[in-house]
Amino acid sequence: MASKKVLIITYYWPPAGGPGVQRWLKFVKYLPEFEIEPIVYCPENPSYPITDESLIDEIPNNITVIKHPIREPYRMAKLFSKKSTKTISSGIIPKRRKQSLIQRVMLYIRGNFFIPDARKNWVTPSVQYLSNYITDQNIQTIITTGPPHSLHLIGKALKERLDLKWIADFRDPWTTIGYHKDLKLTRTSKAKHVKLESEVLRAADHIVVTSNNTKKEFKTKTKQPITVITNGYDTHKIQIHKKDQLFTMSHIGSLLSNRNPELLWQVLSELIKNNKAFNDAFRLNLIGVVSDDVIESLRSYGLHNHMNILGYINHDEAIRYQMKSQILLLVEINSKDTKAIIPGKLFEYLIADTPILAIGPKDSDVQQIILSTNTGSYFTYDQKELLNVQILEWFKAYQEDSLKVNAIGLKPYSRRELTKKLSTLIRSDLSFGD
Repeated sequence: MASKKVLIITYYWPPAGGPGVQRWLKFVKYLPEFEIEPIVYCPENPSYPITDESLIDEIPNNITVIKHPIREPYRMAKLFSKKSTKTISSGIIPKRRKQSLIQRVMLYIRGNFFIPDARKNWVTPSVQYLSNYITDQNIQTIITTGPPHSLHLIGKALKERLDLKWIADFRDPWTTIGYHKDLKLTRTSKAKHVKLESEVLRAADHIVVTSNNTKKEFKTKTKQPITVITNGYDTHKIQIHKKDQLFTMSHIGSLLSNRNPELLWQVLSELIKNNKAFNDAFRLNLIGVVSDDVIESLRSYGLHNHMNILGYINHDEAIRYQMKSQILLLVEINSKDTKAIIPGKLFEYLIADTPILAIGPKDSDVQQIILSTNTGSYFTYDQKELLNVQILEWFKAYQEDSLKVNAIGLKPYSRRELTKKLSTLIRSDLSFGD
C-alpha cells in the first residue's frame, strides 16, 4: 500500500515544551507505521512560553518539517513588561483584584484586538505559502490543530482555495474554554469568536476532539462527523530503583490562579497538625509553573515547610517524578466548562504505577477515565471528608509498604493505538464519527 501524505499544521513543535507539543509529536512518530507520511508545518521563529530541548531528540529523522516566519505581538509587549508578557503567554492570568494596570491593558488588547488569538497574523502568509507547497507535493489531506485556534482558519482558507480534505483537531474547546472569561471580551468580540468557531466547525470535513464532553458540545453546533481521539501515553526506557522514602504528593504541570484546590490544602493542613507521622513524612512537590496566588494559598494553610517547588523540568525528569512519587495529584477548576478538559499528563500518570488523586467538577472525562482504569480516586469540591479518608488510607498503605495500583484497560490510551485510530480516519472518506 502506497503511503498517503498528510500535512499537519501546528504552532507547537519542539523545542516547545508543555503538553501542547506532545500530541502531534507522538502522532508523527507512529503514523509511518500505518502507511501515512506526515509533513509538519510550524513557525520558524515562535515565542514559546516554555521550551524543552530534550523533545528535539524525539522528532523522527525521516520526517519532513517545513517552517515559515510568524509575527507575534508578545515580542512587542515585552518592551512594556517582560514579566507580565511571559506570565500571560504561559497561561497564568492573575485574579482580577491582583492584576496590575499593564496586565489589565494587555488582557484587553489580547482579547479584543487579536481574535481568535495572538497568532492570527500567521494565517494569511501561511495560506499563501502552503497553497503552492500543497499543489507541488500533491497533498490531498491537511490537519490543523488548536489551540491556537487561528490555525483552523488556515485550514478553512486552504480548503476553500484547493478543495482539500480537512481534519480540524481540537485539543481544547474554543468559546467555552475557561480563560475566555478572563480576556475582558466585549460583546462584539464574543460574537466574533462564536462566528469563527461556527464557520470552522461547519467547514471542516471531520472534527477530532480529545474528550466526550467536547464532542457533546460540538454536536450542538455542527452536523459534521466528530471523532474522539484522546491524548495518551507512550513507552519509555526510564527506570527508577525505588519510590521516594517520604510520602510525596506530586503535581506536574501548571497550577494557575483559578486551579487552586483550597479544599485539599485544608485537608492536608489538618492532617499535618493532627498526625505527627504524617507531618514528618509528607512532602508536596509542585513541578511546573505555579502562580503566586497558589503559593500564597499554600502558605496561608501552613504548608510552606512541606512544599518543594521545582519549576519547569524536562519531560524525562517529569516522568521520573511520576514514577517515584507516592501519590500523583491532578487538579481541575471547579466549573462545568472544565468537564471536557483532560490534561495530557493524566495519560502518563496512568502508567506510572502510582495512585492518582484527582479533584475537579462532577461528571468530567477525567473522572470517567480514572475510575474505568482503576488508577486512583476522583473527588469533587464538596467531598472534603471522603478526601481526608482516602489520603489517610493511602498513607497507611505507604507506612506498610503496600501502596500499589492495579490498573486495567490502559491499551486504548497508548500512543500507537490512538495513532492507528487516526490513520484509519485519514485514509477514510471522512464520513464517520464515533
